[in-house]
Parts: sequence; structure tokens; C-alpha cells
Amino acid sequence: MITRMLLASSLLATSVVAAEQPSFESYVAQLKVEAKQNGISDATINSAFDGIKLFKRAIAADRSQPEHKKTLDTYLPQAVPQWKVEKAIKLYNEHLPLLTEIGEKYGVQPRFIVALWGIETNFGSYTGNYSVVGATTSLAYEGRREAFFKKQLFAALEIIEAGHISADKMKGSWAGAMGQTQFMPTSFLSYAEDYDGDGRKDIWGTLPDVFASAANYLQNVGWDPDKTWARQVSVTSEIAEEVKGLKVKKSLAEWQQLGVRKWDGGDLPNADIEASLVYPDDESGRIYLAYSNYDALMRWNRSNYFAVAVGYLSDRIKLGR
Repeated sequence: MITRMLLASSLLATSVVAAEQPSFESYVAQLKVEAKQNGISDATINSAFDGIKLFKRAIAADRSQPEHKKTLDTYLPQAVPQWKVEKAIKLYNEHLPLLTEIGEKYGVQPRFIVALWGIETNFGSYTGNYSVVGATTSLAYEGRREAFFKKQLFAALEIIEAGHISADKMKGSWAGAMGQTQFMPTSFLSYAEDYDGDGRKDIWGTLPDVFASAANYLQNVGWDPDKTWARQVSVTSEIAEEVKGLKVKKSLAEWQQLGVRKWDGGDLPNADIEASLVYPDDESGRIYLAYSNYDALMRWNRSNYFAVAVGYLSDRIKLGR
């Protein structure tokens, strides 16, 4: 009896919540009012919301979780196959004068710019085909992260208002990440660059803007042009849990004393560098000493797998260029 009462109560609560949620159309109408209050013009609002519909696929993607857990050893061959390495080296050499110029201006080694470009969008060949306004509106309406996606939506409207791109051409991922750099709209406002000086920050189709925007992002999150990203290591003794992870920084000499060695078993370099000991999987998987640039890559995307993939591809570019 109690179980039935609890079930009935739960169903009633669910129906009340559903009844309280406005229709998508009325939600969009309210967003238009808020956008105008935020200084967005009627012309931009009308073009941005013209024909808008609820993207159920974006909501489903946001809710879904991977069914099968990957390991770094299974992920890396998929994220950085040999053909991508070869393409990265080819494009690095093809655009080297521009990459060198941008790298020197922003203090970022060109190989990392190309590696980010390759991991994020396969060098601009896959940037997503969702309307950014439609995706962010749908995810805001869904409600679980309404404040975040409303902020992204209003940033997208601000970008359209400024004339960087038209609403119909503002395409991205189901989550609203845009262009060849896959910037969220708020990241665009903070870091996108008009490197070619045409008055538009075009991360969709203008490579000088794409490269400079990526470099500007890294520079602003603490990139050090005098350091690499990480090195794979081995450990010769048990490492205490409290010293693992990015929050703990120690000198290479201190890690040496704790039993950390080069991957081949040799001593760590005698260099005045601080690093963190990172286990992307567990003790049976790969282990890295991560430098400050690893932290910067994690600011771009808070995934150890992402940071390792970018770093690994950048190393392959360095070896093959």
C-alpha cells in the first residue's frame, strides 16, 4: 500500500512539473523579450529565431552517457590514426609561414595549434551542422543546465548582432560549440580574433582567424611557449593517492625521489620544471608527468583523453615535420 502511495505521489509530482513547464513556443517568446532587454536588435532576434524548432536530438545527446568505457589505449588510435598524423604534418608544412607568425605573436608553438585543429574538427572538415541558436535554445528549454545554455544563447545573439556571422550560417555541434575551433559562444566573445583584419572574427572559414583564435585562447589560459605538454613515465614504487592528479605540483627532482622515471626506466631530466602525476585511466594504464601546458589544454576541454590526444598529435607533428 505504501509503495503504491509513493508511486502515485511520484507520478503526480511528475505531472505537476510537466504542467508547469511552458511550451517551447512560449519559452522562445520569453527569450526574445530578454534578448531585446539585453540590447539585441529586432532584426537579429527575428533572423536568429526564424523557423526555430526544438532539437530533441541535442537534448538526447546531452543526456546520454557512453555505453562502453574506453581506455586511453583504445581511444588514442581512434583519435589520432596514422592518416591524421600524415594530414597534420602536411597541413603544418603547408601553412608554416602563417603558423610561425601567429605562434610568435601569441607565444604558442605552431604544432599545438595544428594538433588542436585536428583533434577538434579534423582540420575544419567536421564542425557540426546544428543551428547554434536552435541547439542552445533547446538545451536551455530542457532545463537541467538552463542558466548555462541561456548564457551561450545570448552570447550567440551578440555575435550575430556584431556581424561576425549570420544566424543561418552559425553552425556547430549539438551543444553549441562552433567553427573550426569548436568555441562555445562565450569563449568566442573572450578569445576569437580577427587576424586578417576584415572586421569579422571568422572561426568557420578563415584560417588566419582560426589559428589566431586558438593561439589566443591558449595564451590567455597560461600557455608557456618554452615548455612542452607532458611526458609518459613509469613508476618504480607505490605512489600515494594524495599526490596524484593536477592539483599537486612537484619538481622533477622530487618526482625522481618518489620513484618516477622516464618511460624507458631512465632518470628524469635535471631541469627546474614542476609537474603533476596524471593517471588518465588507472595504475595499469599510461602515466604522465603533466606540465603547465597540460593544464592549459584541460582549460580548453576538461578531459585527460583530449589533452593527451592533442599532446600526442603535436609530438607526432614535431617528429615528422
